[in-house]
Amino acid sequence: MSGVEIVLRTIGVLVAFLVLPLLVGQTEHKVMAHMQGRLGPMYAGGFHGWAQLVADGVKFAQKEDITPRASDKGVFRLAPLVALVPYLVALAAIPWSAAVVAAPVPDALLFVLAAIAVGILGTLMAGWSSANKYSLLGAMRAGAQLLSYELPMVLAAASVALAAGTLSLTGIVGQWHWWWLFWQAPGALCFLAAAIAELQRVPFDMPVADSEIVFGPYTEYTGLRFAFFLLAEYAGIVVFSLLFTVLFLGGWRIGVLDGALGPLWTLLKAAVVSVVIIWFRVAWPRLREDQLQRFAWLVLVPLALAQLVLTAAVVAVVPS
Repeated sequence: MSGVEIVLRTIGVLVAFLVLPLLVGQTEHKVMAHMQGRLGPMYAGGFHGWAQLVADGVKFAQKEDITPRASDKGVFRLAPLVALVPYLVALAAIPWSAAVVAAPVPDALLFVLAAIAVGILGTLMAGWSSANKYSLLGAMRAGAQLLSYELPMVLAAASVALAAGTLSLTGIVGQWHWWWLFWQAPGALCFLAAAIAELQRVPFDMPVADSEIVFGPYTEYTGLRFAFFLLAEYAGIVVFSLLFTVLFLGGWRIGVLDGALGPLWTLLKAAVVSVVIIWFRVAWPRLREDQLQRFAWLVLVPLALAQLVLTAAVVAVVPS
């Protein structure tokens, strides 16, 4: 790989990382407004409030950057980047088509799952360093969610990898068949629920439950540092939607129409998954912490294990 190609791929990943989360955020604004019958921001940019997120970014940039006097200042300032960068790394390794992938990493599935898991450290750092009891409590909740929901996510992904016989994301798409939509459906549901929990979004948003703990780990953050956490959330939606698309929806494959249009099909499928994640925020109430743990250990983990056992049995019986 030449130096010019490396630079072009890096620029492409950075552009996607900066643009796609903003599109998801704008979609969330508009979809939630329509679902809840609210007018919402309609003036920024002139047409349907298309520039509202840009205006929000300018607002965040103008706000004062406050660091609490009692906080661990170095950790406090570093936490937003630790929460954000893992999603950038993961995005680089997710293929958009058989030929379009910024970083063709061997065994990319393990690499992406490991990178995503690092992001929770930013939340833990934010909560611990803020010198705020509500922030610390929110961070502990986020850590508990990671321990609970990482297992069903990995088991669901392992089921797909076992069915495809490879840990390569490109290889998984290459082995994908349409009937996997039904065969791997339980694992897909487990993966989606675990992804929403790791993103700390409704109905699994206990770490940032404003009615209980103000805004959890992010209570003391202002200005651009707070905006980075918001960007990390929307970037996480993009990464999880793309990964879900590659694992369970066939990525860029769509019959005879894939090929040159592969990246477009991947993007469209991921957009549908993103809207589903947004719909969860509108349609579902927040669970209690004990309900979240019970749902993870008594529903998702057994279901993901059953899916893995079924996949192993089919792979062992059916000739490849």
